[in-house]
Amino acid sequence: MDQAVIKRMVSVQRHELESEITGLMTEAVLLKLMTSASSTSFPVRAWHTFRVDHAPQCGFPLPAMNERKTLDERQQMTDLERLRHSCAHVMATAILRIWPDAQFAYGPPVENGFYYDFDMKHRITPDDFEKIEAEMKKIAKENQKFEYKAISRDEAKAMAESGRLGGLSERPGNPSRFKLDLIDKIPEGEEISCFQNGEFIDLCAGPHVGYTSKCKNVKLMSVSSSFYLGDESKGQLQRLYGTAFENKELLEEHLNRLEEAKKRDHRRLGRELGLFHIDEMVGQGLVLWKPKGALVRRALQDFITAELDKQGYSQVFTPHIGKLELYRTSGHFPFYQESQYPAIAERDVLEKLADEDASCATLVNGLSDGTYEGYLLKPMNCPHHIKIYASDHHSYRDLPVRLAEFGTVYRWEQSGELGGMTRVRGFTQDDAHLFCTPEQVAQEVTGCLDLVKTVLKTLGMHEYRVRLSLRDPDSDKYVGSPENWDKAEAALRDAVQTLGVEYTEEIGEAAFYGPKIDFVVKDVIGRDWQLGTVQVDYNLPVRFGLSYVGADNQPHIPVMIHRAPFGSMERFTGLLIEHFEGKFPTWLAPEQVRILPISEKTLDHAEAAAAKLADAGVRLTVDRTSDKIGAKIRNARLDRVPYMLVIGQREADEGTVSVRHRDKDDLGAKPLDEFIAEITAEIRSRSL
Repeated sequence: MDQAVIKRMVSVQRHELESEITGLMTEAVLLKLMTSASSTSFPVRAWHTFRVDHAPQCGFPLPAMNERKTLDERQQMTDLERLRHSCAHVMATAILRIWPDAQFAYGPPVENGFYYDFDMKHRITPDDFEKIEAEMKKIAKENQKFEYKAISRDEAKAMAESGRLGGLSERPGNPSRFKLDLIDKIPEGEEISCFQNGEFIDLCAGPHVGYTSKCKNVKLMSVSSSFYLGDESKGQLQRLYGTAFENKELLEEHLNRLEEAKKRDHRRLGRELGLFHIDEMVGQGLVLWKPKGALVRRALQDFITAELDKQGYSQVFTPHIGKLELYRTSGHFPFYQESQYPAIAERDVLEKLADEDASCATLVNGLSDGTYEGYLLKPMNCPHHIKIYASDHHSYRDLPVRLAEFGTVYRWEQSGELGGMTRVRGFTQDDAHLFCTPEQVAQEVTGCLDLVKTVLKTLGMHEYRVRLSLRDPDSDKYVGSPENWDKAEAALRDAVQTLGVEYTEEIGEAAFYGPKIDFVVKDVIGRDWQLGTVQVDYNLPVRFGLSYVGADNQPHIPVMIHRAPFGSMERFTGLLIEHFEGKFPTWLAPEQVRILPISEKTLDHAEAAAAKLADAGVRLTVDRTSDKIGAKIRNARLDRVPYMLVIGQREADEGTVSVRHRDKDDLGAKPLDEFIAEITAEIRSRSL
């Protein structure tokens, strides 16, 4: 494949081919691919103003180290970003007042606040936060002016060599080494500027608020390690995160929201409730679903399967592995291999190369260029579904063909990017691919959107918005004819408008093979989660030579639709754990009822009640411990069990159960059959 094609494939924006589900490639990966396809240099500038990507392990986004904004773009910061950018400078000023030897690299505003990367002898810990914040408050009270100054390259280098740039004063013998490096990366002819507040002056393109008095509603959040420009070979730095808001009320609201998020953290709740486990010996990012978690997953799968049956989907199963030839045809390999597990060579190839005493490089390069055949852990389900479609002849009368699978796929995420169930290396998608005629696209997309709406409504997620990603008409990166693109975009736009919800059109954000729709859901504490995705694809049917016989008795190329309402079972379950704080609605709860005999004397009655409930399809346990009834109730509540049935001697004699609810307390005594009728109706209706 020639260099132009490679460049075209890797310039598919940040949402490239894999954006139909999760685990998008980082800009660093795209840069590596781009530089492997071209020797063109990639200039770097203004480390204060990076675009950011989400890093769930710290709650803050990380900078895309290889994407440089223009001077005009930097001036387009929001008011909040401008404030946070200024707070980063105030924080640097405070640190230098306490530890004058600090060497600062860069300090951008990010999604939830700001940070600064720096190097110094003292290791910052949370015990230092109060001292730094107190100094920041002093600086805010001093009402220092943020002053802009354009300087020449020679002036900038002289200031950096003296230690003045990124410092409070000249520091003989302690030059600003990071600033010297950053100055060298500024393209010739581009303006070099600095900003000064009080005694602190730094290489910076701005913008800032007018005075430090605006920077008083600040809170330091966490400290971590980082690498200069993301390069491990350049040594480790300290990264101090903070957040800031325009007023005290907004700051307190944000901090309260973070505290609520801690209470709902699915990693903690998943461990306490026995839902899932991640084991180092199994591997990072590989989820072990424990029995209770598996019950939640099964309930979700049963729910979506019932809806798929109504819409005429056919369930399929595909292997977890496929030949490299399959993924070469789809375009996933080798161009996305940085986000995949390494290819697996065939045994005879390994034996041959071993006999020849060949190097690992010979094997890797041979697998990449097709010299040797091998296999790949499945990164996507779509190539397998395509081959199922291609295994039969199709008439236009057979279409649409709707293939669905709970298919497990594998993506290579960096270890620092992994987090609980929401960022993993192996995950199961509620995946489906539809093959239809161009005339059927609008109807099929509407059906996909209806399915996503049903999922969100059933789970009580009523607050969401929709992103409609369209092509940039001035770009040549897209495949397919303009006419097909116009039809696909019109179909998606018409379908979105039927939803009756807020939506935005984002020009240039389409995948290179077709437009797409993303659902962004707001959870109960106001956080956004991207979930369901629907994409129209004109590319893969061409790459695989798919066809159907039309009414004119001629072969035609079908249109392919990718859709996944949950995204992945792991990520969606992680979201639900946090959304419900572990208190799943009864139909979804792994344990729907716990029977609590008051004493051993009523244990037989409890066992008999358990048998009747189990026959009715209710998930339950019996607390057979010798604990007092108060302790049994407390334990059931800690385990978030929706219903507790207390059986004492009176209930045993009368054939009743004393019903207690997780949230509604004592609901009184009632006949067991009546309770069974009520709870089974609640489960069937999937009520919240």
